[in-house]
Amino acid sequence: MRTFVFFLLALLMAPTVLAETASGDAKGKTAAPTTVPAPPPPPENYNPPAAPEIPGAGQPEPEVTITTKGTEIHEEYRLNGRLYMIKITPAKGKPYYLIDHEGSGQFRRSDFETRISIPTWVIKRF
Repeated sequence: MRTFVFFLLALLMAPTVLAETASGDAKGKTAAPTTVPAPPPPPENYNPPAAPEIPGAGQPEPEVTITTKGTEIHEEYRLNGRLYMIKITPAKGKPYYLIDHEGSGQFRRSDFETRISIPTWVIKRF
């Protein structure tokens, strides 16, 4: 029974003890605000490391021209004034790309998917 009373008394006194320690000492004095000193200056021979390079930062971005032809949307990608890719988005279906691989002005269709060539020759007929 004594331990229960002691425990109950400790619980009732805990908020006042915590409040006194948080606000200063028990006599009502408040602690002086603490100030953080300024950091020391860097040494004279200090050379900070160079910033890391961002990949593709020096490369120009392509110019994109979006046009509508009928129900299709054509996006023309140019780099340094040269047309190198056209993305065609039909009204129904998946978009596809026309790419000039050699720079000759002849575009070939590419879906950016790997195509597996299935052999179609006849081995034996039944």
